[in-house]
Amino acid sequence: MQYSFSTLITTLKKHQQKFHPVVPFNLSTDKLFPFDFTGHNKELTPEQIADTESFANYINAELKNHNCKYGIGGYNEHRTLYARSKHFDTAEEPRRLHLGTDIWGSAGTKIMSPFDGIVHSFAFNNNDSDYGATIILSHNIEGISFHTLYGHLSLNSIKNLHEGKRIITGEVFTEFGMRFENGNWPPHLHFQIINDMQNWQGDYPGVCKFSEKEQWLKNSPDPDFILQLNRFL
Repeated sequence: MQYSFSTLITTLKKHQQKFHPVVPFNLSTDKLFPFDFTGHNKELTPEQIADTESFANYINAELKNHNCKYGIGGYNEHRTLYARSKHFDTAEEPRRLHLGTDIWGSAGTKIMSPFDGIVHSFAFNNNDSDYGATIILSHNIEGISFHTLYGHLSLNSIKNLHEGKRIITGEVFTEFGMRFENGNWPPHLHFQIINDMQNWQGDYPGVCKFSEKEQWLKNSPDPDFILQLNRFL
């Protein structure tokens, strides 16, 4: 049974104190850098975005220059960077609106489950600029079910996985992947909350057409309801 968007938001807010950090973040020493991948960012050129090594150099330089362990951002962001791949093109309108939050960091960064759950599905979505290795967890809080999606992971993360496997709160169950296994991106995590999976398995759109933003955002609320990292920006 699927619940209304407002019911899910109310439930997430009510239980925020119980959510475990998704990545290792030391509140007293670590800092976050807010990345902007819209047309407002004039420092990043289309040529840099198209070349993964150049893109990674840009990410790493920004983190180093600002003394930040992670970069973060992207939810409900209309991004220019998806022009890097035909994977986001459609006949009518390209997909450019981001439905999750990206956390940029080092390959191998540990990822932990924010809450008890089970493995809903997983896959290696091996298209250029796709998720690469992907895991989706199912959660239930007070009878309210929802899902969390983790994209751009290491292939090792899904090597011996099976649907229905129990994942407990705080358990390290995956990690940031390298470019050859994460869809050809600089290392990062795409984290997304999904209310209704709509029969998707091992995959769910993380980018939509701008003209359809309202319907997609209503099924994927702000990941910061769980991450609670924007307060440190």
